[in-house]
Amino acid sequence: MLYKQGYVYIMTNKYRTTFYIGVTSDLNVRIWQHVNNEGSQFVKKYRLYYLVFYEYFERITDAIAREKQLKNWHHDWKVNLIKSMNPELKDLKDQLEL
Repeated sequence: MLYKQGYVYIMTNKYRTTFYIGVTSDLNVRIWQHVNNEGSQFVKKYRLYYLVFYEYFERITDAIAREKQLKNWHHDWKVNLIKSMNPELKDLKDQLEL
């Protein structure tokens, strides 16, 4: 049986102070949408145009479960998670094929 893949991702602002956690089956398309103001109104309002974290899941249902978990985390926990993959909080969009 084939499953739809998924990603959990975290977008932030220039100052890395506000985060948006999302889930998608196509990370390239979704990040392009955010950067071009076709994504979430929250992302647009707070200018969260920097991709600082993402995780891949073979099943979209697992990605959705992870998104729900991360949304309940404290801010410091999210920062520590991001830094575990991206210590300098660099924008990871360049790794994608936008």
